[in-house]
Amino acid sequence: MPRLLAVWRRSASAPRPAPPGRGRPGGGRHGAPRGRSGREQRGPEDGLSPEELRSLGGAVERLSRGLTRERELAGARYMDEERLLGAYLLYFWPTSYLQARGILSELPRRPGRVLDLGSGPGPMAFAALDAGAAEVIAADRSARALAAATALAREAGEALSTREWNPARPAPLAQLAGGRPFDLVTMGHVLNELWNGQDEDARRATLVEEALGLVAPGGSVVVIEPALRDTSRALLRLRDRLVERGFAVRAPCLFRGACPALLRETDWCHAERPVEAPPVVAQLARAAGLRREAVKMSYLVLAPKGEGWAAPPRGRTFRIVSEPLAGKGRLRYMGCGPEGRMGLSLQEKHVGDGNRSFAELLRGDVVEVTGGEPRGDGLALDAASEVRVIAPAGRPVVPG
Repeated sequence: MPRLLAVWRRSASAPRPAPPGRGRPGGGRHGAPRGRSGREQRGPEDGLSPEELRSLGGAVERLSRGLTRERELAGARYMDEERLLGAYLLYFWPTSYLQARGILSELPRRPGRVLDLGSGPGPMAFAALDAGAAEVIAADRSARALAAATALAREAGEALSTREWNPARPAPLAQLAGGRPFDLVTMGHVLNELWNGQDEDARRATLVEEALGLVAPGGSVVVIEPALRDTSRALLRLRDRLVERGFAVRAPCLFRGACPALLRETDWCHAERPVEAPPVVAQLARAAGLRREAVKMSYLVLAPKGEGWAAPPRGRTFRIVSEPLAGKGRLRYMGCGPEGRMGLSLQEKHVGDGNRSFAELLRGDVVEVTGGEPRGDGLALDAASEVRVIAPAGRPVVPG
C-alpha cells in the first residue's frame, strides 16, 4: 500500500495544494492551515488525509457502481480517466492482487514466464512476481494504466515489461510472446468487459483458447471474473465450451462434465476468502458506502490442450461452493465433486468428534466425507459420518 500511495501521489490524480491566494479562509498561501505547508495535506504512508479521501471516495463509489451494479463502465476506457485510475489503484488494485495470490497458490508449479492480458496497472502481474515469476509482461490498451504499472515496478525494484494490447484491434497474441511459450497467462476481470451482446461467449472462448496456445506443457491460464451472478454464469459457460473442446480444468472444478450450476438460472459458483482490508481500502470503503470484509471472485485455472484432468482425490470428495445454509436444527452446504453438485447436511443432534469440522467449513474448502445417506437433492450425514478437510480454500488439491 505505501508503494501504491507513493505512485498515486506522484501522479496527476493526487490532490494538490491550492494555488497562491485561493486557499481556505484562515489558511496559508497554499490553502493549508496556518503553520503547515501544502505538502502536509497529504496523509501518512499507510493512510489518506481528509483531502485525499474526499478526492477519491466518490470515484471509488462511481467505479464500483459502474462495474458491479449498473455496469455502464464495463468495456469503457475508465483507466484513462485520472480520478478513476486513482480509485482503482488504491481500492480495487489491492483486492485484485489478493484474488490473484490466492489463486496462484493453487498452481501445480511456480510460474517462470508470465503474460498478464488486460493488465491495467498490474495487480495480477505483481501477484505473479511475488509468486516467484522471473519474467512478467503486462499488456493493456491503456497507456496511462501501463505507465502506473511501470512506476510501481520501479518503486518496488521489480523487472516488469509492458506491451500495448487492444482486443478491439485484434492481432495474434503470439506477437506478445516473442517466440517463446509462457508458463502462465492471466486475465483478471477482463472477459466480462469484452464483446457484451456481440456473440460474447464464442468470442471470449476463442480468445482464451488462443491464450492457451501460448502456454507451455504444465503451464496454466488463469481467468478471474467478478463474483456477480451474470459474470459468474458467463464464466461457467466459457468453461463448458472449453471442456467440450478437450481442455481440462485445474481448479476449482472436480466435476468433469457440463457445469451443474448452470442447470438453474438462480445458481452460480464463486469463491470467497475472508481478509482484513488494508487501512486505505477500509477508509475508501467507508467513504464510498461499501463493505470490504472478504475477497470474492469467480475463477478458472485451465490446462493447455493435450493435458488431461488430474486424478480426483481419494475418497468421496466435494468442494464447498456455498456459504453455510442454516436451517432448523441443521447445517447445510452445497458441495460439488466428481459425482456432481449436491447438498450436504448435518443435523445438530448428529454432531460428533468425527464431523465437528463441518460447522467450520469455508467456501472453497475441499472435504472428504464418509457415511451418510442420499436424501432429497443431496447427502444427509449422520453421527457416524466423518468430515475431513483435505485442501483448504486456496490450496492445491492432491490428486488420488
